[in-house]
Amino acid sequence: TGRVQGVGFRWWTVRKARECGLSGHVRNLPDGAVEVQAAGSRDQLEMLEGALHQGPVAARVDDVERLPSDPRTSADSFRMEE
Repeated sequence: TGRVQGVGFRWWTVRKARECGLSGHVRNLPDGAVEVQAAGSRDQLEMLEGALHQGPVAARVDDVERLPSDPRTSADSFRMEE
């Protein structure tokens, strides 16, 4: 959450997640937040989480909430959803 829509956050997240070797997706939510669902090793996920706390230059990240999810994903790469 924070100023994370309209600042290139999703594009930036796709690049970071791919650099980490993760699969999953990122999408804007109606409440102004951004949702990231990622699958990978604990180390890969922690690397992405650390990056998400910073965000791209134009963003302001107020909070990153980690929630467990179904680890199965049909995606073999990381993508942006509309």
